[in-house]
Amino acid sequence: MEKSLRQKQIHSDDKASQVLGVFAKRPLPGRVKTRLCPPCSPEQAAALYAACLDETVARLSACGRPLVLFHAGERGWFADHFPAIELRPQGEGDLGQRMARALHGLLADGFRAAALVGSDSPDLPRALVDEAFAALRTADAVAAPADDGGYVLIGCRRPCPELFRDIAWSTAEVLDSTRQAADRAGIHLCRVASWYDLDDAEAIKRLLQRSPGSRTAAYIRTHLGSLFSS
Repeated sequence: MEKSLRQKQIHSDDKASQVLGVFAKRPLPGRVKTRLCPPCSPEQAAALYAACLDETVARLSACGRPLVLFHAGERGWFADHFPAIELRPQGEGDLGQRMARALHGLLADGFRAAALVGSDSPDLPRALVDEAFAALRTADAVAAPADDGGYVLIGCRRPCPELFRDIAWSTAEVLDSTRQAADRAGIHLCRVASWYDLDDAEAIKRLLQRSPGSRTAAYIRTHLGSLFSS
């Protein structure tokens, strides 16, 4: 009975057929936002990561789509901080293996399309998420480029593990390598509008100018003071 009800919902409600996954780490000092140290201390960088994750989850929860948080680190921390969000472990392997497995699992649950984001783009516009899922009506996969050569969102409507193999993660070649992998595998990869990662001091300054009303900007102004003043 539950399966038939769910199939009816997915058929009649487009957003119910689209699922968002958030990849996140437990915000431990020295393990996250290390490129911000200095000017931040490891403790300040970890607290900023937590603020970014909070805003990411809140923003994407308002998109009207199911949300799943894929966690690296102790499940209990995530359960305490996000009690209303479904949690799944990222599991073993490099980043590509973990993302491919996460997307495959979401699609195997019966969703028509699935996309993943991280927590480095806390002011990611909901309109860009909508654009990505709209592209998946016809494309096999979609990517929203980041300004550092990677992407802030990756999604697909069928398993595309080839997109995540032999990629030099955390380099400026991630998106180009992904596009080349798509070409080799005959995968129709659509590129939508780009956005910004929050991974160094200059990116934080741009966030404060671009999205001064965001939760993350408010956190930075309140708790990090003059560290990122222009």
